[in-house]
Amino acid sequence: MEDKYSSIHYHNYLGLDKILNAQDPRSAQFGDPAHDEMLFIIIHQVYELWFKQVRHELSSIGEIFSQESVPERQLGKCIHMCDRIIEIQKLLIQQIRVLETMTSLDFLEFRDYLFPASGFQSFQFRVVEAMLGLKDEDRITYGGHSYLSPFDKEKQNEILEAGKNNMFDMVEKWLERTPFLQKGDFNFRDKYENAVRDMIQRESESIKKSTFLDEAHKEMRLQMLGNTKSYYRIITDKSYYDKLKAEGGIRLSYKALLAALLINLYREHPMLTLPYNLLQRIIEIDESFTIWRFRHAQMVLRMLGKKIGTGGSSGHDYLAKTAEKHIIFKDFHNISTLLIPRSEIPPLPEELIRELDFYFSFQSFE
Repeated sequence: MEDKYSSIHYHNYLGLDKILNAQDPRSAQFGDPAHDEMLFIIIHQVYELWFKQVRHELSSIGEIFSQESVPERQLGKCIHMCDRIIEIQKLLIQQIRVLETMTSLDFLEFRDYLFPASGFQSFQFRVVEAMLGLKDEDRITYGGHSYLSPFDKEKQNEILEAGKNNMFDMVEKWLERTPFLQKGDFNFRDKYENAVRDMIQRESESIKKSTFLDEAHKEMRLQMLGNTKSYYRIITDKSYYDKLKAEGGIRLSYKALLAALLINLYREHPMLTLPYNLLQRIIEIDESFTIWRFRHAQMVLRMLGKKIGTGGSSGHDYLAKTAEKHIIFKDFHNISTLLIPRSEIPPLPEELIRELDFYFSFQSFE
């Protein structure tokens, strides 16, 4: 075995011969070199390198969450890896500004040489989507064809395999194991339902007794309050939740949704701070890909208008629809709808507080 401390040159370590010779503009091959094609190639190659790193981070997160029990100390690692993904996503978005230094006329000089190549054929990005948990039935179809159609059978299977133990499913199972939903006489769901009912009742009485509102405005505010009440039904009315889930209006299991809500409401207790931060990072990753898709769509609109994409898609329209529809963790985003003011949050029993807070907080300092 070679000595691991043997010397290696920077150039060889990074494989720069392979990387720096991997740009082969097609316009030059056909004797009509277009200056900006080099930029176009490098931008997309860099995207693929970053996708590879995102896959690497998601794979490590998956290994941690695939355990039957996720040690609290490993949540910090997951948050750190999520932070790295988020920083990479910022670069993905920022790179669009670099690409936009190429004008429409610059692009049209070599666009005809690209057919039928398309970003839709990015195998790695499809793997990333699968690893995060984008469901097949939630995908926007591409010219009436499956998103798998551009790939051979081996790559199709790899994408499908990547989606089997995806982040959404693993985090859902992790949330379902949250032990704080029921503790002795404390039942989080019941306490939350009572708090919501009392809060709405007080607000209703306050509106009715108001001396500053006329009857029309009172009626309008009461109607708004009634609409607000319906937001909470997803928790307080299990049959309503089941109906929404059956219709595809929600994906997260009821128990996982309860756990996510508890974590958000009691986030300031030390034992729930890391879980809360993790959920926030997941939301940010989801949001960042939405922003990236939207910026990509706007760039295409600016560059090509309503022209058909090189891969045969509807171009801007297709990309804009993916930004709107390819949201994976929508249920986590919607937790905010269920939050109530701190003053209304049900108090926790002391026994549960002891479990959620630092142990030494309850020790005497003698």
